[in-house]
Amino acid sequence: MAGGTVLAVVLGGAVAAGYAVTATPEENVATATVPTATGTVARGRVAQSIRLAGAYGFDGSYSIVHQGAPGILTAAARPAARVGRGGVLFRVDGRAVRLLYGTIPAYRDLRLGMTDGRDVRQLERNLVALGMDPGRLMTVDDHFTAATAAAVRRLQKAWGVPASGRTGQLPLGSVVFLPGRIRVSAAQVSTGAGVRPGGPVLSATSTRRVVTADLPADRQNAVAKGDRVTVTLPGAVPARGKVLRVGRVATAPKRNEGPSGPATVELVMTVRVPRGAPELDKAPVQVMVATAVRQNVLTVPVAALLARPGGGYQVRLASGAYVQVKPGLFDETTGRVEVTGGVRDGDRVEVPES
Repeated sequence: MAGGTVLAVVLGGAVAAGYAVTATPEENVATATVPTATGTVARGRVAQSIRLAGAYGFDGSYSIVHQGAPGILTAAARPAARVGRGGVLFRVDGRAVRLLYGTIPAYRDLRLGMTDGRDVRQLERNLVALGMDPGRLMTVDDHFTAATAAAVRRLQKAWGVPASGRTGQLPLGSVVFLPGRIRVSAAQVSTGAGVRPGGPVLSATSTRRVVTADLPADRQNAVAKGDRVTVTLPGAVPARGKVLRVGRVATAPKRNEGPSGPATVELVMTVRVPRGAPELDKAPVQVMVATAVRQNVLTVPVAALLARPGGGYQVRLASGAYVQVKPGLFDETTGRVEVTGGVRDGDRVEVPES
């Protein structure tokens, strides 16, 4: 953080330089030639930030494969479609393959008589969530019971399965387990083409909006989960967000000739999308990540800082008096800088006239 503070001071001094070189000592103020206006000393929040280029899209990446018998793909959810629990992902030979929630991939038939396992518990949680155990006869555990089979039959009825097909079991390939609701990003197979077990059918993401960016590896420790971010979306739409996760594996871009570029880690941020913002995926955005924050501190416009004879900084009050100040965090988004010294909340300070 000490390096960031030095940077803030340097930036602040650079912005004020044009004003500082023409400012004169207090006893010679009549010779000043720079047109000035005034700004206010005010209490508030300042944040030191890192500026990054990012991409606006969706979190996660899933490859949805067919695990059933070979057949013809007769239908599939379209790109940008959102599919929730129980929704149809695709159809093979007219038979629906549906989405259920869970982290354990389907790897066997789910039926009465199967050995116990966590995939059974996962199925039973879905049955409860979908309202298929109204009498609460089923215990959510690792054991597939007659009550589980009865709940599956209710589920098959709700899905429109003919009475003859309501077997109370879910063959491998009839459902796909993913962590939550998904957004289809692309079709891997065209409708009418053949599909085989293990063959990819769709690619998808979660429905959670995120921004991803490459953070210089040497700044990794400056950013933490929960840090605030400001994102400028396409169309200059501002949005607020927070850091969701900071990558731990550094990578460097490969180049055909010469040394590779600087190492970076992946930075993923959630974002509150304003109403009416465009529905875009992988759109370029600008990100400001707050790496240090001060609350309820005195701030002045950075342009009010003047180089002080003998070193340091000062500001000139509207009365004409010069007051020594010590700059702290520089807030690039607001153009203000934290100061301590002989100024008070509400004082007016001179700034170059815009």
